[in-house]
Amino acid sequence: MNNLDFEDYLLNIPYPRPDVYGSLSMPVYNTAAYEFKSASEMEAAFCGKTTDHTYSRISNPTVHFFEERVKQLTGAFNVTALNSGMAAVSNVFMSIAYSGSNVVVSPHLFGNTWSFFENTIRAFGVEVRFCDLTNEKEVCEHIDENTCAVFLEIITNPQMEVVDLSFLSALAREKNVPLIADTTLVPFSVFKADNFGIDIEVVSSTKYISGGATSIGGLIIDYATFDWTRNKRLNELAKEHRNHAFNYKLRKEIHRNFGAYMDPRTAHLQTIGLETLHLRYERQSHTCLELAKRLQTMEGIESVNYTGLPGNPYYNVSLRQFGNSPGAMLTFDLVSKSACFQFLDNLKVIRRATNLFDNKSLAIHPASTIYGSLTQAQREAMKIHDKTIRLSVGLESVNRLLEDIGQALRKK
Repeated sequence: MNNLDFEDYLLNIPYPRPDVYGSLSMPVYNTAAYEFKSASEMEAAFCGKTTDHTYSRISNPTVHFFEERVKQLTGAFNVTALNSGMAAVSNVFMSIAYSGSNVVVSPHLFGNTWSFFENTIRAFGVEVRFCDLTNEKEVCEHIDENTCAVFLEIITNPQMEVVDLSFLSALAREKNVPLIADTTLVPFSVFKADNFGIDIEVVSSTKYISGGATSIGGLIIDYATFDWTRNKRLNELAKEHRNHAFNYKLRKEIHRNFGAYMDPRTAHLQTIGLETLHLRYERQSHTCLELAKRLQTMEGIESVNYTGLPGNPYYNVSLRQFGNSPGAMLTFDLVSKSACFQFLDNLKVIRRATNLFDNKSLAIHPASTIYGSLTQAQREAMKIHDKTIRLSVGLESVNRLLEDIGQALRKK
């Protein structure tokens, strides 16, 4: 992106083709298929000799414009929009993993991402090596010639762990392994993944991008910075397509065959959401930081976890990677699980709901919901505690949120 402000640049990204009616909003192409003027044009499109759309499970004009906006904003080689964040995670690993390969990953993950690695991908003969990604020696010991990727969340949810990406990306590069990151918690208007050596980003666009939790979606953002001749599954493709081999495999096979491409109506909503993304993020993240500071002295709260607080163990690395206000999610601990339930029941402004970065603030007890189906031992290994509340900060004022939290803690 040029030196223009985020919105100045975003709002001037042109349509791939001029709209016949001069619409200022990209039309929603609710169509399954596309007509051609001749058999030869149809052949050219289906054989990939032109960029014409053929079928909306593969590509769609409305979705393509959304992808193009994200591509230009991030400087990526290619962006693929899918129907959820989990679709983005699974499509990435279905493109690069193979029987006999392994993935090195932190055990501190969002619940369904953990389940994907722990349960789903193992069935395909892929070994999952959980380890502490903040420990260089441990990471080195887990990577070998069959490692197809190192995967992490840039801020883990809800543990709030932050890995030093400069060390991890250098290590991945030295070991000839791609670094893949879920960057959902800090959007690309602020966090520049390619500056930290991340080869592929996955994003749940349901969160910040959708603009008020209007729709479910996911993004795969490929920077084409990894040499895929180093990957045993893609090395033949890479002889011809080099650093573009992953994108070729994803777009020509995996996303087509798994059928998880984004719906045009979702793309339309999220294209609009992009336009206010940075404005909303600035408000929400600044509110979250102020809230975190003030909750530290509130009676009834044992501890507050937010990496933007100077006393946080990840404060310095978080400051380097994300700036002064690292995201709009924090957690705090109360005295017990029953205290957490009573607190949630007493809320009047903050909604009791899952999801992150809605315009409305949301609170949840992760141990009994997102991780409720896990055993106590599994939760303990993942650092999911019974007395933790996760708060996603919305657009309400700091004082209004503090007032609601205070009354919910006091009321018996």
